Amino acid sequence: MNMPDKIEQILRHSLETLEVEVEDESALHAGHAGAASGGGHYRVRIVSPLFAGKNRVQRHRMVYGALADEMQHAIHALALTTLTPDEI
Repeated sequence: MNMPDKIEQILRHSLETLEVEVEDESALHAGHAGAASGGGHYRVRIVSPLFAGKNRVQRHRMVYGALADEMQHAIHALALTTLTPDEI
């Protein structure tokens, strides 16, 4: 399974997402110091009812928590958009 699909699967399972879009932007960061470690750069848009009542930092912490294992080696950077169903 490729990393964008794995990220999507983890987030769907962990955060009860209604929508997840994962874009691999790693190629845009070729030559970047973080790219040398092998970790990818991803842009992720997530819609989850679990974000209701949470501020942006709390929402991002939820995503980072769900992806903690992958953040150790497979993910170098995430650009996150986190929304509730009412915000789309």
